[in-house]
Amino acid sequence: MAQVALTKCRLVAHRVSLFLFSLLIFSGPVLSQDYTALQDVEDVKAVFDIRSGDPENVVDHLFLVHETFKDKAVRDADSEPEFAVVFMDKSVMLLSQNRESFSPQEREMLKKADQLMSAMAEDGVTLEVCLVALDYYGDEYPYYPWLSLCIV
Repeated sequence: MAQVALTKCRLVAHRVSLFLFSLLIFSGPVLSQDYTALQDVEDVKAVFDIRSGDPENVVDHLFLVHETFKDKAVRDADSEPEFAVVFMDKSVMLLSQNRESFSPQEREMLKKADQLMSAMAEDGVTLEVCLVALDYYGDEYPYYPWLSLCIV
């Protein structure tokens, strides 16, 4: 049962990775020309679902979300883009201040994640953690000034 759940989590993370990767690929030409698909777009709103418990995977996803948020095509909409990142499932364990259970390499990735999340929040990306997942997986409530609790 746990193996099936883990496989489903990996599949979801892989699909999210492919989606974000496709966003970056299609936004590549935007840097040199207008992207006609966004020409009359007035509002850009997106929610990104982070479920992976793998620190490196989460850093990669956060980086892609942040780069997409900062992309000229997204910024050129009539209003400020609204992006939210929601941590669910095993990803909530990565937000814990207690990182003793992680390897030294994972702790380094978690430091990068912390820096990236802080920069994202500073730029205007909303970061939230699912309270249900936190109660199930977490050993403590994470404290980051930019992190909100939510029920998804």
